[in-house]
Amino acid sequence: MKRTMSMAVMLAVGIAASLVLSASIIASSGSAKSVTFNKDVAPIFYKNCAECHRSNDIAPMPLMTYKEARAWARSIKEKVVKREMPPWSPDPKYGEFTNDHRLAQKDIDTIVAWVDQGAKEGDAKDLLPTPEFTSTDGWRLGKPDAVFDIGQEFTVNANTPDTIQSFIVPTNFKEDKWVSAAEILPGNRKVVHHVIAFIQTPEMIEQFKKGEGRARAVMQSNVFYREGTLLKVKADAPVIDDGCSAPNGGSAFKRPGAGEGGDAFGLFLAGYAPGKGIDVFPPGTAKKVPAGSMLVFQMHYSSYGGKFEGIQGDRTRLGLHFTSKPPERSLKTVGIQNHYFKLPAGDGNHEVTACYTFDADVSLTSYMPHMHLRGKDMKYDVIYPDGRQETLLWVPKFSFNWQTMYYLKKPVSIPKGTKFIVTAHFDNSDKNKYNPDAAKTIRWGDPTYEEMMIGWMEYYVDRPSKDDKPEATAASQKK
Repeated sequence: MKRTMSMAVMLAVGIAASLVLSASIIASSGSAKSVTFNKDVAPIFYKNCAECHRSNDIAPMPLMTYKEARAWARSIKEKVVKREMPPWSPDPKYGEFTNDHRLAQKDIDTIVAWVDQGAKEGDAKDLLPTPEFTSTDGWRLGKPDAVFDIGQEFTVNANTPDTIQSFIVPTNFKEDKWVSAAEILPGNRKVVHHVIAFIQTPEMIEQFKKGEGRARAVMQSNVFYREGTLLKVKADAPVIDDGCSAPNGGSAFKRPGAGEGGDAFGLFLAGYAPGKGIDVFPPGTAKKVPAGSMLVFQMHYSSYGGKFEGIQGDRTRLGLHFTSKPPERSLKTVGIQNHYFKLPAGDGNHEVTACYTFDADVSLTSYMPHMHLRGKDMKYDVIYPDGRQETLLWVPKFSFNWQTMYYLKKPVSIPKGTKFIVTAHFDNSDKNKYNPDAAKTIRWGDPTYEEMMIGWMEYYVDRPSKDDKPEATAASQKK
């Protein structure tokens, strides 16, 4: 009898607990009230999803109207509950970012309640106006101060290998320009995977003509070879997975100083990639385009995976917005990369490192990891001059199809002599569903089906040299 009563009490307690939990779930999900698309869900989509989920943009389907969203309701619920959408990869323990796309829990609860209640449309008068993301010319930032394009209509055929094509365009600037924001507008998003716009200064152009400089070093290096338009590392090049053990930190070239920044192809001005967003530089900073400079559009056209049929054309544009006066700080970009790694066939967790030591006091403003289809994760660590170590960024689940640039809420101060360590892991096994060929050993290369390892970051020098100070440019222009 006692046992029976004990069981009854336990059962009653269990039912009560279940009811309390259910009530809690109902309350937290917002299902105590009627949830509709027009009143409750559309504002969430407009704020957090519509930037990509609209017609002719990078997302696979638009979600701007009830009809568009209703067909995907259950899939949307699943993705937001798992926090797979909107995409946001960094571990929240390291860094705070202005473009954090994670949904608030109350927004997830609202979407769940909407789906569970039958995904109702609601009253038309509750629907907010559809957001406008572009001007009449397609520019999201409005009309630029200067517009450049690649200079021709470039065509891409279906089912052909990836193409890296560089277009050199003169700026015809008669004076130095300071760029506060830059927007790359792909002419055809079906074929443009990513774009990097580099600045070739007059000094760089002269060095190239003399057979010197960074670009010449790439062409004359015995580490690389060209296969059509694609640059690749030779199969018999030295293998250095631990780039931090090499003199140049894993790079095939001498690292640029902090006051210079840039890459072998010039100074990084702006970029476009799925998920990256527009380049709007932090207040008080800008990037200098010296008078007489050339712009290099490094275009990555990808027909990989047969995303289209027939011939596709593209004429990508770059819009620049200038500051009315020189900024407080000159913004720089550097890519910390390893050119010498080798990914063994079938290796599911291959580690590669690259290092860079800052030769000046700097303040970091943004990060952007870059790998290809075998990339698993990337971490940014620093070792300060006093021996203290810190993790600045960790992206535990890297996605080639969503390459975000992470903009810091507050600049991170890095003193001179700080060693920057970029660590990446690659999955070259058949367990990686994106792996083009798990039986192939992989080295550094331009195409999607090979690999890269670059830890990009933007920064400004806290105490720049005399020639690089913005006020020096202003003084020279007054003369």
